[in-house]
Amino acid sequence: MARKRSKVNGRDSNPHYLGVKLYDGEIAKAGSIIVRQRGERVKPGRNVGEGKDFTLFALKEGTVKFQKKRNLTIIDIVEENQNA
Repeated sequence: MARKRSKVNGRDSNPHYLGVKLYDGEIAKAGSIIVRQRGERVKPGRNVGEGKDFTLFALKEGTVKFQKKRNLTIIDIVEENQNA
């Protein structure tokens, strides 16, 4: 009699909800998460911080801007001019 493997193992991992949370052109508030990732696949640029788990987050309020430089993807936050 063959048993199902899922019942033999009896374990399953919880989802990690990785990926891009705010896309190019969207408005980011200070502290909002832009990308959740494993490893440094996407690099932080201007006004973007990086957590110890490689999560990228906005340091200032502004518009999210993705840039491709060679084989790197860099994320910047472009601040809106307050005086304009």
